[in-house]
Amino acid sequence: MDTFEIGDQDFLLNDRPFRILSGAIHYFRVHPDLWADRIHKARLMGLNTIETYVPWNEHSPVPGSFVADGGLDLGRFLDLVEAEGMKAIVRPGPYICAEWDNGGLPAWLFTDPTVGVRSSEPGYLAAVSAYMEAVLALVVPRQISNGGPVIMFQIENEYGAYGSDKAYLQHLVDLTKRLGVDVPLFTCDQPFGTMIEDGSLPELHKTGTFGSRADERLAFLRERQPTGPLMCAEFWNGWFDNWGTHHHTTDAAASAAELDALLTAGASVNIYMFHGGTNFGFSNGANDKGIYEPTITSYDYDAPLSEDGQPTAKYFAFRDVIAKHFPVPAEVPAARPSLTASVVSVSGSVPLLSVPPATQLVPGPVPPVEVTGRYRGFYLYEVLLQGGGVLSFSEVRDRAQFFLDGVPVGVLSREAGERTVVIPHGGRLQVLLEDQGRVNYGQRIGEAKGLIGPALLNGVEVVDWEIGAVDLKSLDAFRDASLPFPNGDPAHAGVAGPSLSFATFEANGPGDRFLRLDGWTKGNVFINGFNIGRYWSRGPQRTLYVPGPLIREGANELAILELHGSATREVRFVVGPDLGPDEK
Repeated sequence: MDTFEIGDQDFLLNDRPFRILSGAIHYFRVHPDLWADRIHKARLMGLNTIETYVPWNEHSPVPGSFVADGGLDLGRFLDLVEAEGMKAIVRPGPYICAEWDNGGLPAWLFTDPTVGVRSSEPGYLAAVSAYMEAVLALVVPRQISNGGPVIMFQIENEYGAYGSDKAYLQHLVDLTKRLGVDVPLFTCDQPFGTMIEDGSLPELHKTGTFGSRADERLAFLRERQPTGPLMCAEFWNGWFDNWGTHHHTTDAAASAAELDALLTAGASVNIYMFHGGTNFGFSNGANDKGIYEPTITSYDYDAPLSEDGQPTAKYFAFRDVIAKHFPVPAEVPAARPSLTASVVSVSGSVPLLSVPPATQLVPGPVPPVEVTGRYRGFYLYEVLLQGGGVLSFSEVRDRAQFFLDGVPVGVLSREAGERTVVIPHGGRLQVLLEDQGRVNYGQRIGEAKGLIGPALLNGVEVVDWEIGAVDLKSLDAFRDASLPFPNGDPAHAGVAGPSLSFATFEANGPGDRFLRLDGWTKGNVFINGFNIGRYWSRGPQRTLYVPGPLIREGANELAILELHGSATREVRFVVGPDLGPDEK
């Protein structure tokens, strides 16, 4: 039986010193048919371990459920790590941050106002316990002591930046051990102030998260943990992007120098991210530190392995650094196969509001979207107004388009702090509400989405709203209602919004590509029914990654949900990404 332990100065694999050279790959951000490729390329860079978060909300979209197949097959992902001859680190949260919707916490958890977030509140602990039981049913049999790849297991995640509830942490430790985890348990926190002390327990191994000044950060960590191996559990070699900002990059040579400093100091490392992947669908998170900032679809992170799995200059710089300290394989990743760029024109469209969702009447004040039992995407509010005037809300979360008897009358954006819209006269008011991503860090985790009341028309409360969730999991109803465009030049004819437009395109078979949407405004794109994510003309992201396995030989379907309207009916498939201008 193999063993993995924490020694006085080193990690010990079968009683011999072992340096963890890990890279982060989030299986839930990568098409499952590409997992093996990404893992293999991590080993070729010189890594010996793969780390991943586990997103509770993705596995448990409704209470009492736990989905673990397809792109959420954590067991298969860990088996592929083992097949590559590598070790694994599992970080199940229950809070993961990760620029992921709600930091991985299920939105349904907070429909009960008594539930305490990331605390020892009994209702929260009961839900966490059920989640951990399901996760550990997959992880425990794959521990190194059982012949598998898992060598370490994290308790919570950067908890010291949020709270210091030791009873909560102790519950997680006791639960984890009771369910069979026998590999070392660890915590990670930023090496600042009292975060390391607040976010851990004496019995847990403490690690740091940082991206620069490695010697200083490691010294801080050593002061608070005199013995045991030093480890940077998140070596930030890049950063994430928000809509309306620059694409964040870090200099490859500078990042490599910091990695060299870590390895020279004898520390273990987990590169965050080795391969970032994509926020498919509506899975992106957001920050709100006074201004709401939703995260873009790409989670490229300026990582060594790009969003489409291509080695970058940073990949080879890191490989060279690792080779100074440890052997690396002679093999290097193959170059991207070339694909021909092509233009596709949508051939038909259907107004989104002409296929309205089923709604329910909610008596009383305007409700949050959670009353629908759906926790992501788009929602439709409806109410009959007897007259016009100024309509105001306490807050809009996150973006609302207003239509009076089918005519657009305004947009309210959370980012801009907008809360009032002028309604010209009475009539049927429809509000298309977009959840742009739940906050993943700080005290606003778990907050409700939607039109936040009271809703006041000229100071008088508007009550008895109808609300429904727009179903985009199946596009059948929209497809069936779509009507062909009249003949014309698609490059100079636009598409009205909000609408769903459809096109068919031919392909020789699977293959990665990027979709460029110049002339389109804002919305989501679907390839053969799969939601590849959000686009927005404000940038920085100009292309959407299309994983090769989504493409089939022969006819394929493209569907575009456009919220405002386009200046063209054309889109382009291109070979490479465009994530916008780098931050200088």
